[in-house]
Amino acid sequence: MRLYALLDERSLRVRGWSLERFVSRVNDLGGEIIQYRNKDADSGFIRERLEELTTLYSGRVIVNDYPELADCCGGVHVGQEDMLKYSSSPKEAIGALREIVGYDRWIGLSTHNEKEISIANTLDIDYIGLGACRATGTKEDAGVLGIETVSRLASLSIHPVAAIGGVRLDDDIPNAAYRVVGSALYED
Repeated sequence: MRLYALLDERSLRVRGWSLERFVSRVNDLGGEIIQYRNKDADSGFIRERLEELTTLYSGRVIVNDYPELADCCGGVHVGQEDMLKYSSSPKEAIGALREIVGYDRWIGLSTHNEKEISIANTLDIDYIGLGACRATGTKEDAGVLGIETVSRLASLSIHPVAAIGGVRLDDDIPNAAYRVVGSALYED
């Protein structure tokens, strides 16, 4: 499994880490993707952080929830509710996101069950996020599926699967291409 690092700005501040230290850790672990998530700042600050991050990191940088900022990174990751801000039809919503993001940048979509994966299989996206594998401190509302269920559901996806939610560096989740690791990156 490949490493997809989740950089949550709030967690970074709480732990007293710099972007440089975080990127160094991801590089040491062979990470391929960093998703930047910031639920507290305005888009101007997020753009500045993305520009700094893409200067520091040579892998793919994905922004969470801000498709209009994908022009300064490698793509966007959206949740089910975020996608539907663009249309009540998933296909039309992803079409609208493609118009914003472009075809050279990735779109990732959160999924949580068989129905959402089935719909995702019909969409022009690059990967799905699937979980949660375990309880996590950064998303209290995440429904925990467990690793066995995530593995089973991942087998249904035609897109690469990024297993998310309480994932650890040593987890091996069959049928998932990526392990999305957040808080566990800070444990040395």
